[in-house]
Amino acid sequence: MKVIVCGAGQVGFNIARYLASENNDVTVIDQRPELIRKISDTLDVQAILGYASHPPVLEQAGAGDADMIIAVTHADEVNMVACQVAHSLFNVPTKVARVRNQSYLSPIWANLFSRDHMPIDVIISPEIEVARAITRRLQVPGAIEVIPLANDKVRLIGVRCSEECPLINTPLRQLAVLFPDLNIVVIGIVRQGRAIVPTSEDQMLVGDEVYFVVDTRHIDRAMYAFGHEEQEARRIVIFGGGNIGTFLAQQIEEQHPGVTTKVIEFDKERAEFVAKTLHRTVVLNGDVLDSEILEEAAVATAETVVAVTNDDETNILSALLAKRYGARRAMALINKTTYSTLVSTLGVDVVISPRAITVSNILQHVRRGRIHAVHSLHEGFGELIEADALETSPLVGKPLKEIRLPKGVLIGAVVRDGQVISPRGTTVVQANDRVVLFAASEAVKKIEKMFSVRLEYF
Repeated sequence: MKVIVCGAGQVGFNIARYLASENNDVTVIDQRPELIRKISDTLDVQAILGYASHPPVLEQAGAGDADMIIAVTHADEVNMVACQVAHSLFNVPTKVARVRNQSYLSPIWANLFSRDHMPIDVIISPEIEVARAITRRLQVPGAIEVIPLANDKVRLIGVRCSEECPLINTPLRQLAVLFPDLNIVVIGIVRQGRAIVPTSEDQMLVGDEVYFVVDTRHIDRAMYAFGHEEQEARRIVIFGGGNIGTFLAQQIEEQHPGVTTKVIEFDKERAEFVAKTLHRTVVLNGDVLDSEILEEAAVATAETVVAVTNDDETNILSALLAKRYGARRAMALINKTTYSTLVSTLGVDVVISPRAITVSNILQHVRRGRIHAVHSLHEGFGELIEADALETSPLVGKPLKEIRLPKGVLIGAVVRDGQVISPRGTTVVQANDRVVLFAASEAVKKIEKMFSVRLEYF
């Protein structure tokens, strides 16, 4: 597959890294020499210095026979024009663009991105996706990750094991014995920054981050099994009134009328704009690191504080400060990967990575076969994949214990006619079942083949 990635920032770099690791033909375009140098030095891709929207640059990048263009530069307009040029001059089949400015995405201008006007196949808005990801975590108190799958019949949940977790030092094979009617499969453990694909003999230790797939109806019981009995937050304070903070507050207003929300925004003009945009949310103008503002926002009585300013360091410090003032739970938006492993040990409960969320969104449009959703887990450790089993798939028609799955692959759930089946050795996957599985990064290509349409199918 030949892919052009426009933009060599964090998102562009990571997409290029993913695609190159799977032997795709990748070309990266950026106008900043230092980023092009970094890409050339670290990745097995072609790197071109230039403006991504200029036809000669796209021609040099091989747009004439490219399968896909992914435009993720910092400028929305460059992303949109790059896709337009790729379509009009080079007839590139699939065009993906990151668009941040919400005015482009207003429903009244929905026709803008149609094939006759600006033909972009997939629009990705990181701010909206990040706000949605935070909302999902708010709905499952104690979770560090929440991903809905199979029309929300199944969810991936991430939790951090504390000393109170009753499952500490219990082999994973015992879970089915301890909770026979609880549909739960542990698909990943992150221990001291290192990710592990667990076997049935592995145990969970204090400090582990554990990722499991569970029937959505059983989430409360699953969280209880891991020692989490927190109530859903009724008082929330959001640090930062940018696009993410504003959209998050809007979602809370629409979906959770019983929740009291406050927003602290440093810029006076922006604070006034946010106050006009929201209806029930209290907006305060001030510095999130100012103790008087934190007291005015009643951070001490807040169940959850969400720090989503434009600055990683401010998010980390304000989240820690809020915890010190008495907030029960703190979430922090962090772009720099170097901080991620450090922050949880300091006391921040949930780290939100916009880059990982955006990369996951793009990956599901790159994957081949009957794949519906793809979610990247823990800095490229692997992917959570949701796909339809076809009649020709080697998964179909035999008990799972007789199927040789690639190394690093675990089946988390099978959904048939709206019913969730927790996979056992005797489970037989049928054609058209929706399968949720985890694949370590080196096994992803093999999984794509398992869910691809073969010629004999026709």
